[in-house]
Amino acid sequence: MRAITYSTAGGSDVLRLTERPEPVPGPGEVRVRVAVSGVNPTDWKSRSGATGAGPSAESVPNQDGAGTVDAVGEGVDPARVGERVWLWEAAWQRTDGTAQELVALPAEQAVPLPEGAGPELGASLGIPALTAHRCLTVHEAGPDHLAPGALAGRRVLVQGGAGAVGNAAVQLARWAGAEVAATVSSPEKAELARRAGAQHVIDYRREDAAAAVRAAFPEGVDVVVEVAPAQNAALDAAVLAPHGVVAVYANDGGDEAALPVRLLMGPNARWQFVLVYTEPRAAKLRAVQDVSAAVTAGAFRVGEEHGLPLLRFPLERTAEAHDAVEAGAVGKVLVDVQPA
Repeated sequence: MRAITYSTAGGSDVLRLTERPEPVPGPGEVRVRVAVSGVNPTDWKSRSGATGAGPSAESVPNQDGAGTVDAVGEGVDPARVGERVWLWEAAWQRTDGTAQELVALPAEQAVPLPEGAGPELGASLGIPALTAHRCLTVHEAGPDHLAPGALAGRRVLVQGGAGAVGNAAVQLARWAGAEVAATVSSPEKAELARRAGAQHVIDYRREDAAAAVRAAFPEGVDVVVEVAPAQNAALDAAVLAPHGVVAVYANDGGDEAALPVRLLMGPNARWQFVLVYTEPRAAKLRAVQDVSAAVTAGAFRVGEEHGLPLLRFPLERTAEAHDAVEAGAVGKVLVDVQPA
């Protein structure tokens, strides 16, 4: 079968199109014929060695994907063969990601894809959607699950509303009943955030972002979904409601943030750091369940008309897909694994 592999950390030029033996699913596993592989920032960072020492064996990149179950291992219901699925964390602590024609992985990490949802949507879920779910459910008085009405009355600020996680956070928060504001850096991104469902869109390069957030939410923000804490720490502190939480899932713009301690003590504010890979297993499984429910309800969609343009590359151009994500491409970068 065709696969993209790498054996040393480095730039995207370490990725190679190779032939590998077809995997055999072990006990508790399914084998999936991958249609589309999703690319996330952690995929190129893992490949480059930015988040660790690099691979100890030949590895296939990419955590997310979608396809069809074509074989099952011992202990897995044979009826799953033929099931359309979306995949999450395929490459986490494993050497087999989704940038290959077939992948074997634990059965719970291959989630039934609802009717009407295409593989491009399935491959866009995974890390972005699970991260967004975690950010929206860490408020100390908030829900563990997302569902219609779960965030009713809550005010959510999504910093970077045109990114993949930002888009997922806007869609999930709106589905759950929150009022949502999103910050962006251009008129084009503002339009994408609106299409995702943000009711208030703030271009921080053209207006006073803190004043605009306060105008939208006079009582303050309950949850901030934060992509750039070093840049936005002062803004976040200025707009938080009592007992508000800033859920930090990335370090865009710097790795250290200065917080105004006394200002944050009064409202009992909280900063919560989020890395989906190491969050509690129970929280991951809740997120998987809720994200699937949102997709089934038609509340989670992709494409430019829904605020998340799709940028697609064939399998042999996976290196270009990684480069696009590293360069900050606007939209969701996908790799079409099966030939057209």
